[in-house]
Amino acid sequence: MIAILDYGSGNLRSAERAFATSGHEVLVTSDARIAKEADGLVVPGVGAFAACMKGLNAIDGASIIKSRRENERPTLGICIGMQILFAAGAEHSHTQPHPGVGVWPGTVTVLSSPLLPHMGWNSVEAPTDSLLFSGISNESFYFVHSYAAKTPVGGYTSATQFHPEKSGDVGLALIKNWSKSL
Repeated sequence: MIAILDYGSGNLRSAERAFATSGHEVLVTSDARIAKEADGLVVPGVGAFAACMKGLNAIDGASIIKSRRENERPTLGICIGMQILFAAGAEHSHTQPHPGVGVWPGTVTVLSSPLLPHMGWNSVEAPTDSLLFSGISNESFYFVHSYAAKTPVGGYTSATQFHPEKSGDVGLALIKNWSKSL
């Protein structure tokens, strides 16, 4: 079963529908036990770093994610759901960055771009041995963001800055690739 973590942020229904195409049962939940025990956990997200962390903290989401990592359970962060997995985020911060979950080191910082937010379809460079991108090359994915992490990540927690659930057939192929790891 794939659990979509409901912490008050994200396009939960779009994620639910997209992940259901993987053939797995999908459940939107904020229940810690279900989220920890699911075959796979998806941390979606839409919004600002601090607001998402506030929602995540309200359901003790950081401990859910860290528990899954410690137990080598697959977790997928999407967009801001990926960003909050880092140690900190500088979005809307004039002094200290906002603390994140801390699965990975690094601070999510503003993009260097003449136009923000960055919205639209862009290609992605993935390692040749990437499980997520198996059989996917020279494709574009849908992005909506003004901040990004620049620190490499890995382990049993994977992530995308783009929205696979909004990236059409190629996004669904990526979701199916991830679901094969469950």
